[in-house]
Amino acid sequence: MTAVIAFIFMFGLLVFVHEFGHLIFAKRAGMLVREFAIGMGPKILSFHRNETDYTVRLLPIGGYVRVAGEDPEIIELRPGHHIGLEFNKEGQVVRIIVNNKSKHPNARVIEVEHVDLDHKLIIEGYELDNYEEKLSFPVHEKALFIMDERETQIAPYDRQFASKTIGQRAMQLFAGPMMNLILAAFLFILLGIMQGVPADRAIIGDIEPGSPAEQSGIVPGDEIVEIDGLAINTWEKFTEIVSQSPEEDLQMKVKRDEQIISINVTPAKIVQDEQTFGQMGVRLSFEKSIPKTLVYGFKQTYEITKLILTNLIMLVTGQYSIDMLGGPVMIYDVTDQAVKLGLETFIMWTAMLSVNLGIINLVPLPALDGGRLLFVGIEAIRGKPIDPQKEGIVHFIGFALLMLLMIIVTWNDIQRLFL
Repeated sequence: MTAVIAFIFMFGLLVFVHEFGHLIFAKRAGMLVREFAIGMGPKILSFHRNETDYTVRLLPIGGYVRVAGEDPEIIELRPGHHIGLEFNKEGQVVRIIVNNKSKHPNARVIEVEHVDLDHKLIIEGYELDNYEEKLSFPVHEKALFIMDERETQIAPYDRQFASKTIGQRAMQLFAGPMMNLILAAFLFILLGIMQGVPADRAIIGDIEPGSPAEQSGIVPGDEIVEIDGLAINTWEKFTEIVSQSPEEDLQMKVKRDEQIISINVTPAKIVQDEQTFGQMGVRLSFEKSIPKTLVYGFKQTYEITKLILTNLIMLVTGQYSIDMLGGPVMIYDVTDQAVKLGLETFIMWTAMLSVNLGIINLVPLPALDGGRLLFVGIEAIRGKPIDPQKEGIVHFIGFALLMLLMIIVTWNDIQRLFL
């Protein structure tokens, strides 16, 4: 149950932060955000505030921010349609009743001749008992469509995604991945505050009882400065030499209390997955430092980003198989293991997933933020937008392929669990 709660919390946090980035920059640009959703599929919870529906949906496979102009949720009024109109005190139309007009006895029913809800905000038509006089009604910029007793706010063109500048649209699309990277840096900084940051030199922290390090006389706080005449200035260099020297006598120079002393250590031989390596039984020391903690947060985010990009390149070039990809099932399994190892491991795993979510969404594939950014970039180069219908088809096909990939990856995850 702990793992389930941790997985739900982690998933909700990552998706919320990502979509919150899209939401904030959409609203800053003046776009009408119709829905902010966590999850996919049927609604579980929902509420409406400041023009936006906030929903939690059943399937934990993502989320979305739905901006006006990106989907055909508004019914198109055509000449001959009979609609009901309700007005405010200034004589502007504030409610457009598309059907079930009998439930709105105060509505003024007209037959439509012309409608412009994008630019002029006007409805023209005739009352049903008088076709000689054409009437014209101004529409309020926040008027509501009433269809099957469900309200949907109209979206004048200046509130739609397509009306904004290339920079505003690009920033709105980039904001989601950006927020995931910011969250990762914050979590790594939090981790640094909790446990300290790794020392930037080969300084010994914890020592396992009975290990070669303890038997040789090494104590916590010792700094390894030399091994067999080779200068050591990083932990990575120290562990590399130890790993390559199982059961070999190593002459180490150790800095302790500003003094240099010599110690002989013989790393134990460890065999794992048919590989042999040396091990001394020590861990790197951690230190408390606010400046170093801030640097650590951004440095770790950068390093994880590089690692993910390297793996993506290897996947695209065929060096990695698709079987190595993991989906929700694998993420849940690793989350379960991370929770068992403690809060700090869980925070690190969440930070790594946040980087992964941000980078993957920037890949220029249809239906992803990166794919949509690609279309905005093409528009900037060619000086005019690509036909929205053609772009929509591309994104639809891309989304279908992503869902297929998700099914394949999930099936692989399930097979791994039982093999």
